[in-house]
Amino acid sequence: MNVYDFDKTIFPTDSAIGFCLWYMNRHPKMWMTFFPKAIKNLVLRKLGKMSEERMQCEFFGYLTMVDDFDVQIERYWDRNEKRIASWYLAQKKPDDLIISASPKCIIEPIVKRLGVKCVATNYDRKRGIIIGKLMYGKEKARYVASRDFPPVEEFYSDSFSDAPLAMRAKKAYLVTKRATKVVDWPNVFTL
Repeated sequence: MNVYDFDKTIFPTDSAIGFCLWYMNRHPKMWMTFFPKAIKNLVLRKLGKMSEERMQCEFFGYLTMVDDFDVQIERYWDRNEKRIASWYLAQKKPDDLIISASPKCIIEPIVKRLGVKCVATNYDRKRGIIIGKLMYGKEKARYVASRDFPPVEEFYSDSFSDAPLAMRAKKAYLVTKRATKVVDWPNVFTL
């Protein structure tokens, strides 16, 4: 089984941010009601005053404001499906697993179109909370280790936060340049 991160790995940008911007452009009042809070939380995260999980949960809060979510997310992917990395499409297999910190409700529609499996953060749009854990960093490796998945043959990610899962794979790759360049995962002992 090959495992792929999604955002900035097989998709060139962060899909949760992309969908947020796409939706705000269609509902401009959100620029005044939601955007300032998102910037404040990002600053707090950069200053170390907010955890990654808390910042993500606060950011995902915009999803509670999207009344016609199922229609909007399909429209978003209708427009953005063509941005999936061509290198990934050329090697895609039916048993691939895409694992992402983005909300499952955002990436599941595109993953279904790709015909592969996905694991992502379970975000309750009605209550505005993460159910379980943010699928980020060590949590991805814990999830894969705790389930009855086949061994990870190859793993692809843009982020060193995914090193725990990269270490579980027989071969790992780092994806850079907006999901266009794939190189061997750096050996931590030579950095």
